[in-house]
Amino acid sequence: MSSNIEGAKSTPTEKSADEGKKRILIVEDDDTLAEVYEQRLKFEGFSTWRSPNGERALKDAINFHPNLILLDVMMPNLNGFDVLDILRNTPETKDAKIIMLTALSQPKDAEKARELGADDFLVKSQMVIGDVVARIKKKLGC
Repeated sequence: MSSNIEGAKSTPTEKSADEGKKRILIVEDDDTLAEVYEQRLKFEGFSTWRSPNGERALKDAINFHPNLILLDVMMPNLNGFDVLDILRNTPETKDAKIIMLTALSQPKDAEKARELGADDFLVKSQMVIGDVVARIKKKLGC
């Protein structure tokens, strides 16, 4: 899948080359971090799409049909907890696996994520990219 960056397509679409690949939506407002995750996940054989904010993620999740959503919490306008709540209450996205990947490290944040239906809660400062990829593969049964 093509990345959602300025000048690129604004809506994810299916490509025949990506058929059969597990789809991962990366919701991250930090361009550098998002690019690192996108490149690594593509290398691992996943089809990826990036949403730079929560509002865009809600639209992209319906269009891209991700198997898993890697969701940041602290984003402008619509935070990850709100996005998670909406995704879990939207028929088209309610069954997608959702891993929260955030700078928030308080137990109350992890508890809130689980109450809203997150499949996992990872703290950025406590994880290296290989660990995140391993969790993604585990959640997707790869």
